[in-house]
Amino acid sequence: MNESAMLKTVPKKILVVYYSQSGQLTDLVRNVCTPLEADPDITVTYLAIEPEHAYPFPWPFLQFFNTFPETVYNDTPRLNALTLPTNSGFDLVILAYQVWFLSPSLPISAFLKTPEAKTLLHNTPVITLIGCRNMWLMAQEQMKQQLQTLGARLIDNVVLTDTAHSAFTFISTPLWMLTGKRGPFLNGLIPAAGIPQTEIQASRRFGTAIASQLAHRLADDNSPMLKGLGAVTINENLISSEKIARRSFMIWGRLLRTIGDQASRTRQIVLLLYIAFLVSMILTVVPLSALLKKLLSPFTREHIAAQKRYYAAPSGSDEKILP
Repeated sequence: MNESAMLKTVPKKILVVYYSQSGQLTDLVRNVCTPLEADPDITVTYLAIEPEHAYPFPWPFLQFFNTFPETVYNDTPRLNALTLPTNSGFDLVILAYQVWFLSPSLPISAFLKTPEAKTLLHNTPVITLIGCRNMWLMAQEQMKQQLQTLGARLIDNVVLTDTAHSAFTFISTPLWMLTGKRGPFLNGLIPAAGIPQTEIQASRRFGTAIASQLAHRLADDNSPMLKGLGAVTINENLISSEKIARRSFMIWGRLLRTIGDQASRTRQIVLLLYIAFLVSMILTVVPLSALLKKLLSPFTREHIAAQKRYYAAPSGSDEKILP
């Protein structure tokens, strides 16, 4: 029997690691995995990450923003025990995460620090699956570093975002996070927050592609499985904005952590000042940055194209990348 035939007869095992606060990411995970669960030659194991002290949803206003210093500095919470054997020998890990303040969510970052993660992910193919508003590039850069530290092999990245205009999501997403209501708001003027259900259902194409290829892949194959499926879309106008915001989070996060812990009254007062600063920056710096980028685009075409290719890797973007 040749090697290819042997690969077809060996059942494949997939581990899906995720943390979902609102339930949207759970819905996305289940849709992606529907074709995998339907394949008799694939076993899917789910690992839902649970912090010892659950994060509330909807968020209380001040607690939401007070979480950002710990998030950007990767000061992770304690987790409940992971009820999963670490010697399972998974053929693929799907790591699904939310983006908090341009970083992977704290529960997922906490998982990546565990001994179990080191065992499960070392030398294992990993597909990252992101569900967020619209800014995910800096979070995925951090995720790449953490996976590299663990010796994991990142082979694909899938990102689903809110498809409404950023001006609308700037209002609808915070309202959803702070009230638990997705909308629509203002009698339909502002669309409902979150990834459209049609997009979530269409994400099953990724599971179908994985199921069709996994049985034939060699153990050391690091090639993407999801090319040509529109796994990510790069909004070039947000690249510089993310970098600016990331630097701001690091500076202010360091200051707030120096002032005190999350219960510190002084920290909370300074945090309110930062919230005002953050809103003003989003309303002024972000649109000005986008305008400047558009004006300079004839001179930065090649640089922008290179950035888009880099951030779209390894799965590739469904946008046309300029030569």
